[in-house]
Amino acid sequence: MHYRWSYRAEQEHFLRAEFGRAIHAGPDREARLAAGAAFMGYFGGMLPSLGVDADTIPAIEAAHEQVLDALDVHFQHHPYLLGGRPSIADFGFMAPLFAHLGRDPVPAGLMMKRAPNVYRWTERMNRPGTADGEFPDLAASWLGDDAIAPTLEPVLELMFRDWGPQLLANAQCVNAWLDANPALPAGHIVSHDGKRAVHPTLGPIEYRWRGITVRQAGKPHELWHFERAASAARALDGSARLRFDSLVQRLGGTQVMQIGLHRPLVRKDYTLVLG
Repeated sequence: MHYRWSYRAEQEHFLRAEFGRAIHAGPDREARLAAGAAFMGYFGGMLPSLGVDADTIPAIEAAHEQVLDALDVHFQHHPYLLGGRPSIADFGFMAPLFAHLGRDPVPAGLMMKRAPNVYRWTERMNRPGTADGEFPDLAASWLGDDAIAPTLEPVLELMFRDWGPQLLANAQCVNAWLDANPALPAGHIVSHDGKRAVHPTLGPIEYRWRGITVRQAGKPHELWHFERAASAARALDGSARLRFDSLVQRLGGTQVMQIGLHRPLVRKDYTLVLG
């Protein structure tokens, strides 16, 4: 969102056209651009709630560039995150790396210039079944024995380091809310005002990250996403569990993987509620 709205002036026409395309049909070009501009007014005001301000922007850009660099190395060795075929991890990465950072002119230009292998991956993800001459001898399968490529480890390390503080702060916020409201029934909407919301919040959070203090709206929804992976990790046993724990410890993710909520969060009728 930083690259979309902080650089709005450099990509205004593109954004108006794309937002307008979503809500205005027909051949009237100026009407479509006007509709897009009106729609953008709503989304463009969200940066403070996302923790984007003059103090955090340098760290946000540094973090993004480091991720691009690490992914660029990986995608020169492997066409996808886990080997020779896409996985749910690729589709998860595709949401931000293409929809926001691979289409808007400013971040897309940055990706092309700084991490062309990442941009190539977004093209590959959008063209299923296309033969890729960069990897002629690679089988269309994941790495054997659930292996993680060494080139992927720097990416995971950055994820733990950069996403971890936000996850921990969100977990503290949600658990404080749960402890303060122990009688809430199952099915109660998780939000500060009890109303349905696509991206609910329980109030502001604050945490230290890359030497600065980030202040933003809490995001309980990301804990629901995280729990889906964490529960799978907790279900591992035997040698798989030992390998996973060793990987997480080596990459600095032990504290993050121990995050737990005092009550489960579930999705019901497209809304986050208590389990």
